Amino acid sequence: MTIFVQILIYAAHAINYFPTAFFFNFSLSQSEKKEIFVKYTDNTITADGILDEPDWALARTASGFYEYFPDYSADSKNPAEIKLMHDEDFLYVGIKVMANPKELKVNSLKRDFQAPSSDNITMIFDTFNDATNAFVIGSNHIGVQRDMLMFNGGVDIRNSWDMTWDVKWMCESKIYDNYYITEWKIPFNVFKYREGETKWRVGAYQRNTKNKAWNLWHQVPKNQEFSNLAFMGDMYFEKPLGKSKAKKSIIPYINGITYNDYEENISGNDLEFGGDAKLTIDNSLTLDLTLNPDFSQVEVDQQITNLSRYEVSLPEKRQFFIENSDLFASFGDKRDANPFFSRRIGIAKDLDGNNIQNKILAGLRLSGKINSDFRIGILNMQTEEDLDNEIAATNNAIVALQHKVFNRSNISFMFINRQATKDYEFLGENEEYNRVLGIDYNLASKDSKWTGKYYFHKSFSPSENNKDFSMGIKTSYNSKNLTFRVSGLYVGDNYRSDLGFIKRTGILKLNPNIGYKFWPENKKLQSHGIEVTPVIIWRPELNYQLSDYFIISRWEGQFNSGDSFNLTMRNQYTYLYDDFDPTRSENSIPLPANSEYHYTNFELEYNNYFSSNEFTYRVEQSFGKFYNGSELSTELMFSYRIQPKFTSSIEINYDRIKLPDPYPSADIILIAPRFEFTFTKNLYWATLVQYSNQRENLSLNTRLQWRFAPLSDLFLVYNDNYYTEDRDHSIFIPRVKNRSLNLKLTYWLDF
Repeated sequence: MTIFVQILIYAAHAINYFPTAFFFNFSLSQSEKKEIFVKYTDNTITADGILDEPDWALARTASGFYEYFPDYSADSKNPAEIKLMHDEDFLYVGIKVMANPKELKVNSLKRDFQAPSSDNITMIFDTFNDATNAFVIGSNHIGVQRDMLMFNGGVDIRNSWDMTWDVKWMCESKIYDNYYITEWKIPFNVFKYREGETKWRVGAYQRNTKNKAWNLWHQVPKNQEFSNLAFMGDMYFEKPLGKSKAKKSIIPYINGITYNDYEENISGNDLEFGGDAKLTIDNSLTLDLTLNPDFSQVEVDQQITNLSRYEVSLPEKRQFFIENSDLFASFGDKRDANPFFSRRIGIAKDLDGNNIQNKILAGLRLSGKINSDFRIGILNMQTEEDLDNEIAATNNAIVALQHKVFNRSNISFMFINRQATKDYEFLGENEEYNRVLGIDYNLASKDSKWTGKYYFHKSFSPSENNKDFSMGIKTSYNSKNLTFRVSGLYVGDNYRSDLGFIKRTGILKLNPNIGYKFWPENKKLQSHGIEVTPVIIWRPELNYQLSDYFIISRWEGQFNSGDSFNLTMRNQYTYLYDDFDPTRSENSIPLPANSEYHYTNFELEYNNYFSSNEFTYRVEQSFGKFYNGSELSTELMFSYRIQPKFTSSIEINYDRIKLPDPYPSADIILIAPRFEFTFTKNLYWATLVQYSNQRENLSLNTRLQWRFAPLSDLFLVYNDNYYTEDRDHSIFIPRVKNRSLNLKLTYWLDF
């Protein structure tokens, strides 16, 4: 197996050289290299949106924005100019955007607003010049800020952002007759960089909602995401950057809670204390510490309807785990064999198999750059024992090392350890510890046409020593028209990662893909294309018996308005190894084990949800065969906003499952309305209501947040959960399950 892994790595190394040798696609991005000069100043600069300091008149101007979407390569209809200056402690940015003030839109006054639905300008700073990770800073015409981290080279706009990253920087914007100015004052200690550096890579993009346009300063090929870090300009500092002042922050909290558990007949009041600490080390490393962390202010999970045989992974929302999460969470295969899934920490199962909170006592995270080519991540969390539910105190740790190779590729190593901190009689032999050791090679060619992942992971448990590994290979090619992927993975029967998300073990999976995209000269249609994705799964330990296959055929397109559509056909085969009831009805007869099913269904989707319109929507309709019966599913999402202070949305899912007697049929309903008020830039109120008859639950989560000082908040959070009668009786009678009220204060103190 070691030889096999070596072959994969050597092959992946070789692929780095293939694109330039065999594929030539000279684009606009390769023909023009953009540059910005950053003037040094000794004078005081105030971020007030006026640019009246004399130094601004001496600073060089970066201009030449072009329209990336919908009219690629055309001059921007709203030209923008950028000026940059710096001193020993701050980076100053002055931006002028030509625009009609009456046509500008603001979707929210809340920090980290969604860029597609609001006029704004945003800059990307690649401070280590590695085209892999970057800092993103932006604002709109009324001075609402957005900041985030970008990772994985920015190649996938849906999975390359960390919007929980919040730092202290100053911004002010002013609107004039036919333009607006936004001015930023950013402390250098919010960035990570090398001392003595004279150049960063930089990009800038601007959203114009009137023309539904994305305008870029840096040049990006039409078939690549504008966030792709392979395509950026350069910014040159007049004076080399010095050593950043070490940033030390303490963020204590106090949380008062009152609660009632009507199921267990328990009520009480509690007062908790804890907090976080942050320390910047040598410009490039950050040490985070947490003591008795509390996540009561975090928005509750979005409920889903699960018709599959497998557990569904939900996104992490706790900030301590999200920041720099790409270092820890990008190993293996995210869908089938992810060895580290941070939501496993702080959650355990009670004696009835239900998920319950497992208190985190303390933790630390060290993450960042050691040098230009080497990143490190260390995460360690200690959880508390719960003897009533036979939950052991455990130490949960992961060490990740990432080394850049060639232009943008990297090799990553990880070690994961989950271990009980003392002996417990209720623990089985195999529950004492679980460890995973692995290596990943992540391929990204210089022009981003070739990407891939190749990995080998082995787990270690007290009583398992064979069939305890997982490995995978994926190579993708992306040109303007043609895309294809060769992909497969193996997960051994005894492969375990207690801190991971392993969908199922004992499988061999092939998952290729081929697609072709058209770019018509059309005033309404931007692009459209077809793709075919076969998915085939075997069980090696059962003489390679066929377990599942899907053949997914899809036609999808995007309009110049930003709306999108797709038509999908799924041909599917399923072999059930265990009894299974897709409706999860009580006291029903499940589909029997050792049975097989062939079925086909169709899906139609139209998506306007990410447009800048006040009213947006997404509609999805699927229908066809389902196991030995039929399925009719409808998903609706509607959103309406009154800018800039009110946004409302509602998600409605309806699934009608009809199976022949004696198997169960059901009408499954999920309804989730959401309301958000942003009264000012510092005062927000959000409410989420969710009803699921599959879960027999009605819940309410409402949060009031007052940002009374930079990154310092007062939260008032109310939660209510109700039982409802099961769907088989078609009766809706709410019965209170539990409720709680939290008042939490956090204060960010810098030294």
